[in-house]
Amino acid sequence: MELDASTTADGERVYIDRARAERGAEGPFYFVYADADAADRWGFACGNCGSLDTAMDTMGRIQCTDCGNLRKPDEWDAAHE
Repeated sequence: MELDASTTADGERVYIDRARAERGAEGPFYFVYADADAADRWGFACGNCGSLDTAMDTMGRIQCTDCGNLRKPDEWDAAHE
């Protein structure tokens, strides 16, 4: 597995796995790890704009806070809207 090294806005070194992704409306969300061995999951990178500034809620919804790319939750319940 080959990971791409990147640096967060806080100067933290993270590693992007472009082979593993979740589907987003505007582009994929790539898995990001805190270490080069991919043992410690860090978060997601937006495949639409390249941002590491993403958020995930308890239902599995992922959203890029820069471009708005969105992955819908795994389970959806109209009561949560």
